[in-house]
Amino acid sequence: MLNVALTNQDPARLDLSLAAVLPYSRNQLQKAIAAGAILVDNAASTPKSSVSIKNVVSYNPDYFTTAPIPAGTMPKLDIIFENDDIIVVNKAAGVLSHPAPGSHEFTLADALKVHCPTMEHVGDDAARAGLAHRLDRDASGIVVAGKTREAFLFLKKQFSERLTTKHYTVLVLGNIVDDHGTITFPIARSATLGRMAARPTSQEGKEAITHYDVVERLNGHATLLDVVIETGRTHQIRAHFFALEHPVVGDQLYVQKGQKQIDLGRLFLHARELTIELPSGGQQTFTAPLPQALVDTLDHMRQSGRKH
Repeated sequence: MLNVALTNQDPARLDLSLAAVLPYSRNQLQKAIAAGAILVDNAASTPKSSVSIKNVVSYNPDYFTTAPIPAGTMPKLDIIFENDDIIVVNKAAGVLSHPAPGSHEFTLADALKVHCPTMEHVGDDAARAGLAHRLDRDASGIVVAGKTREAFLFLKKQFSERLTTKHYTVLVLGNIVDDHGTITFPIARSATLGRMAARPTSQEGKEAITHYDVVERLNGHATLLDVVIETGRTHQIRAHFFALEHPVVGDQLYVQKGQKQIDLGRLFLHARELTIELPSGGQQTFTAPLPQALVDTLDHMRQSGRKH
């Protein structure tokens, strides 16, 4: 067994703490913990166990030496639009947009290459199959990819120059008082747990702009929002609302101390609308309906509120 040098001084979930320092996906680590290949203070544990630098965490490296064969099944493409230049899909929650370090599972990029083999040679990285942007694994919604190099570069330029319009449906914990708002905290990578940090404007970080409108307040326990982002920083929406002390419902990484999170098995974050210029000319808006699981969550919260 090899010891792991954790970096988090405050207690945090075992799987998240390990994902910040080991080259394996959170899913791989959870399986290893369940298999007894990872110990805390020389005893078996669970992914949710709290650990910090005060604990001795060790793992069996032999458990991770199996050949990197993609696990699971190939994601099914939910195609919203397709022509000779681009393909627009509705990504399901739980699916990686593209390969991540230490992960051997099939991704959205893999499914795109199966659907259109020539996309393997499109983009800055062959593993990303022409994807012009990405969504977090546990988020869902619209993703667009270029099927040719010319189309990819056309899309990439739009995203980098902020010429696209992106709307997200997001549910956050707590009651947001203001009906409208704009969050402008710069975002930088945190030194712990592999997450991003939304910092006050006096500190370093990349510019990040998030606009929101309140759609519905759910009994003071949660607020449904329409969110538009001008920039596309990693975890931007999650980090910004965490900084406001209103983390996204279902988020197990950006959590407030003492605040009870709702475990949905995914993020309540859905990219529902994207407006872009097509390489062939003309502007078009694409939409993706809210997944049934999220619709059911809202219905349940409304009904619970009426009972009280």
